[in-house]
Amino acid sequence: MGGHAISLSRLEDMEFYQVFSKQPRCQVVPLPDQQVSFVIDGAERLRWHASDRSPRPFFFPFLGPSGIPLTRMGHPGAPNHDHHRSIWFAHHRVLGIDFWSDQSSAVIRQVQWKAYEDGESEGRMAVDLAWYDGHDPQPLILQELIVEVRPGNEHECFLEIQTSLKSVSQELELGVTNFGLLAIRVAKSISAVFGSGQLTGPGGIQGEPKLFGQSMAWVDYSGEVDTGVIEGITYYDHPDNSTFPSKWHVRDDGWMGASICRDAPVMLMSDEPVTYRYLLHAHSGLADSVRIREIAKSFGESPGLIVQEDARPHHSAIIRRKT
Repeated sequence: MGGHAISLSRLEDMEFYQVFSKQPRCQVVPLPDQQVSFVIDGAERLRWHASDRSPRPFFFPFLGPSGIPLTRMGHPGAPNHDHHRSIWFAHHRVLGIDFWSDQSSAVIRQVQWKAYEDGESEGRMAVDLAWYDGHDPQPLILQELIVEVRPGNEHECFLEIQTSLKSVSQELELGVTNFGLLAIRVAKSISAVFGSGQLTGPGGIQGEPKLFGQSMAWVDYSGEVDTGVIEGITYYDHPDNSTFPSKWHVRDDGWMGASICRDAPVMLMSDEPVTYRYLLHAHSGLADSVRIREIAKSFGESPGLIVQEDARPHHSAIIRRKT
């Protein structure tokens, strides 16, 4: 279950698995050291890391259809950017406190897992996170994270992310910044600067100068991950998000994120969580605007996820779509 390329025989094994395995097609597998592996057709496609050895949890790797990682740990050329951990949550100004870089004592910790669910069409996980300033044992923010991983056509993969934030005190301000909330550092191979990749937005607009700070429903980063193998990630904002269409912080060096506080602060309250939904599509080929519009429409019309009590014996919670 590593982050290596899937060989032709491995692809054939995956197809054999779909037909003959008695196991659910999509599995969520807890591992030592607070890791969780998301497996489709017997092969890992994504892994969650929540060890206290890192300042904040993250996902790595996120594999493309070929089995090659589409994200990376750290910046290819800047040692002071090791806080770029593949796919992660962070914010630069929480009451003025830096939860973004590794230069402060602020940390985000997983405090509880709530549900792991296998299935034929999707695998789901729900966990609770807490944001600490590094000095007070009382957290500043409580975060619920629900993710769904599901297979696409031709070994593609979808990662749906829904997260809700609330303040522990009566209210708390997330200050104006480009940095936050869901961040992605793509693989070196599909970075425009370090590889052969290309940033693309709606209307076929390409490149950092034209896309940086623009309001868009999605952004795509695609390129040649291996000789003759073109893959990428499309990152979708959801219409229910308060900042939709968000203004994007994107870089030709291999970075993209929908900024929730680009123009104005966000107030978190203790009695009413603020929820954000995103979708990441690990796909073959370059950005296909027709297909992207279809996926964006489907994602926009889909109900959100909810964690409910489970009446089954020995089960505490279950993840379902809202009705």
